[in-house]
Amino acid sequence: MNRTQSERYSRQILLNQIGEEGQEKLLNSRVLIAGAGGLGSPAALYLASAGVGHIGILDDDIVDLTNLQRQIIHSTESVGTPKVLSAKNRITAINPEIEVSPLRERLGKDNVKEIFNGYDFIVDATDNFETKFLINDACVALKKPFSHGGIQEFEGQLMTYVPGEGPCYRCIFEEPPEDGVIPTCREVGVIGCMAGIIGTLQSMETVKYLLGIGELLTGRLLTVDALTMEFRQVRFHKKNPRCPACGKE
Repeated sequence: MNRTQSERYSRQILLNQIGEEGQEKLLNSRVLIAGAGGLGSPAALYLASAGVGHIGILDDDIVDLTNLQRQIIHSTESVGTPKVLSAKNRITAINPEIEVSPLRERLGKDNVKEIFNGYDFIVDATDNFETKFLINDACVALKKPFSHGGIQEFEGQLMTYVPGEGPCYRCIFEEPPEDGVIPTCREVGVIGCMAGIIGTLQSMETVKYLLGIGELLTGRLLTVDALTMEFRQVRFHKKNPRCPACGKE
């Protein structure tokens, strides 16, 4: 690290669990954030601030005025701008030393392997079930760790998948729900603060994995109810042997 970096990350370097060696790990790490919206915004800001050396931002959408209530990486001036470019500008303003790759494309079966292969950790900050299951299945197949996050109204949830260390997202939820069964945030709404809570926790899980410290939410689904401020963990001790993604059968 140079002198500027040592000063910028000095409060992290003081931590026994990080130190200079840990900070070097972060600087040499590559994280992909799938979704530059409510969850991806705080995750990207905190990972950039922490000094994750390369951050990929994947999103094919543009900034809309309705996004600004929760997608804090964007501003009024960026309305109409591709989200990946708006996010890159904000990240660069916070930490110009970070390398940012804006990927303005929709994630699909045809490109997921090529995109994921270049990263150490995936942050699932998407807002639809089809993409969440795709991310899970791809990460299982490619042996990539990822953090799942989801929010709706005043509630949120997250879990972390690490290859070989617990059940995957499909083990728990099995299949995407049929269209119309579960209402979207567009239909029922969401409080912006919840995006901040879950997205920030996803960034914490990411940092812990990259540094190899603490206990990750592997085999545990953390749920949050903001109205009661109740944080609850549901434990899943074993993989589903019939899981089509990671099960033995």
